[in-house]
This record gives sequence, C-alpha cells and structure tokens, in this order.
Amino acid sequence: MSIEVNNEASYEVDEGALQRVAAYALDQLHVHAESELAIVLVEVGPMEELHVQWMGEPGPTDVLSFPMDELRPGNVDRQTPPGLLGDIVLCPQVATDQAKAAGHSMMDELLLLTTHGVLHLLGFDHAEPEEEKQMFGLQRDILVGFHLQERKRAR
Repeated sequence: MSIEVNNEASYEVDEGALQRVAAYALDQLHVHAESELAIVLVEVGPMEELHVQWMGEPGPTDVLSFPMDELRPGNVDRQTPPGLLGDIVLCPQVATDQAKAAGHSMMDELLLLTTHGVLHLLGFDHAEPEEEKQMFGLQRDILVGFHLQERKRAR
C-alpha cells in the first residue's frame, strides 16, 4: 500500500500514525495492497478555498476527499483491483478546535478524520440516515480495531 503524507500545515503531527490508520482501514475494507493514497494537511486558508471551490460552502472544513479511480470496498473473497484511491485533505486547525470540543487530542481527531476520508474515497456517504448509520458504525469499528492494534504494537 502506498500512502503518502504531505504536511503543508504549521502543525506537527504523527504522520506515521496517519499512514497506519489509513493502511489499517484499507486492509479492513479489502482494498488491494498495490493501491495508492495521498493525505495532505493544509492551513485554514487553503482548506477554505477548497471547500468553496468543490463543495460550494463557505469557511474551512475538517476533511475533504477527492476520489480518483472510484474504487469500492472488496470483501473476504475478493479484493478491489489495484488503483489510485485519491486524496484526503485534512485541516489540523479545524481538527484542533473539534478535538477540544470533543474532549480528545488533535491526533485522535486527525485519525478519525483520516478514517472518515478513506470511507468517502470508497463511496461511503452520510447524507441519508441509513447511510450515516452504516458509515459511522464502520468508522467506529475501524478506529477501535486500529487503537487495539496500536496498543499491541507499542508493547
């Protein structure tokens, strides 16, 4: 799995953890090991520009996903074909504000947002209540599994 992280923001983040959570999520969703993903961290200004340009909404947002090859999750019997998943753009400043409100660290928020972005790249959405239930349940399950894996890794 090729996961490139490009930090264009002024925040120091654990880029390795972002790569690991993305890799874990993609593995759980049976995405081919030769697939590619880019994660970019940007300041508020560039995120606001992207949000306006691509979503038509004012102000910065926390995460945007830009799918490329429109891959969908595989299953235990069939992986996705290899391909270019796309880009996830994160805004650490917005993540910091959300983390404070949620009572956890900025890094925990960035892990959540990365997972959220991966799910969007694979076609998941949360516009409708049933879609939201499925996507957020899967997001929670991935994060719980990732944190368990990280604890074992730290031993």
